[in-house]
Amino acid sequence: MEKRILIVDNMHPRIIEILQKAKLTVDYKPDWDAKTILEQIHQYFAIILRSKIAIDDTFLSQATALKLIARAGSGMDLIDTDLAKKKNIHLCNAPEGNRDAVAEHTLALILALLNKIINSTIEIRNGIWKREENRGTEIKGKTIAIIGCGFMGTALAKRLKNFQCNIISYDKYKDTLPHSFIKKVSLPYIFEHADIVSLHIPLTHETKFFVDTHFFNSFQKKIFFVNTSRGEIVVEKDLLHSIQSGKVVAAALDVLENEKLNTLTQEQKNTLQELSALPQVIFSPHVAGWTHESYQKISEVIGKKIVAFLQKNNKITPNLQSSM
Repeated sequence: MEKRILIVDNMHPRIIEILQKAKLTVDYKPDWDAKTILEQIHQYFAIILRSKIAIDDTFLSQATALKLIARAGSGMDLIDTDLAKKKNIHLCNAPEGNRDAVAEHTLALILALLNKIINSTIEIRNGIWKREENRGTEIKGKTIAIIGCGFMGTALAKRLKNFQCNIISYDKYKDTLPHSFIKKVSLPYIFEHADIVSLHIPLTHETKFFVDTHFFNSFQKKIFFVNTSRGEIVVEKDLLHSIQSGKVVAAALDVLENEKLNTLTQEQKNTLQELSALPQVIFSPHVAGWTHESYQKISEVIGKKIVAFLQKNNKITPNLQSSM
C-alpha cells in the first residue's frame, strides 16, 4: 500500500529529497488551511507540521489511516500525545535540529541583559550618553541555573563552559546529566544559589504557569531570568511584579503567554505594555530556534527519523543512502 505523507507547513526542500529517495509519496501542501487538512487527512499515513493545526480528538477522529505524526521543531504541546499513543500513532520531533540555534540565542540574551546592550543602544540613538547607568555585570563566577537539561539545556551548558561560571541544572526526569561540568541539583538548591535562570522545559499540564510569584519569591538572591522555552510556563503578571519589586533584576523573553498579539485579553495587553516599558526587559519574537541553519537541519532530522521508523517497522525497503 502506498505510504502518503502530508506536509502542511513550509519546510526546507531537503525533507522532500530525503523522503522521495526512500520511495515515499510526499504531498507538500503548506497552503492548506485547517479545514482542508481535516477534510483530506484520512488519506495519509503520516503528517509533518509545525503549528498549522492542533492534533486533538477532532483531528485524530478524521485521521483514520494515520500512523505517524512528525513535529518540525521541539515542542509537542499542540499534539495530544496521550491520545495519539492510545491510537498507536508514532510521534517524533526534531530538538536536535534547533538546539544550537536555541543555545546561541539564549547566550546572546544573557549577555545582552548583563551588559544592558539594548537599553544603551536605545539611549545613544536618542542622544543620551550614560556610562555609569549602563555598567555591565560579568558572567564569570556567576551561578547559572538551567531548568531542563535536554537537548536545548545541554547545548547552552556547553557554550557556557568556557565562561568560567558555575553551571547547575534541575531536571525532574533525568537521573544523571550528560556532562560532568553540569552539576545536577534540586530546585531548592537553585533557589538558594542561582544568579541567572534559564528555562528549557516543555509546556505540559505539569509545567503550565509553573513560574509564578511563589517561584520568584523562593530565590535567595536577585536573579536574571531568561525564557526561550514556552510562554505559558510563566505567569507574565507575576514576572512583572517580581521585576517591579526588584526580585528579578532583568528578564529576556523569546516567548510570550499569548503570542497572537491581536487576541490579547485586556490584562495580557496591560501586562505586556508594562513589561515593554521597562528598560531591563528585552524581547525576541519566538525565534531562538529559528535560524537559517536550523530551518534546514530540522527538515533533515525529521526526514531521517521518518525513514528510520518506516525501515524499522518494515514499511519500506531499507535504503541506507536515503537516510544519510
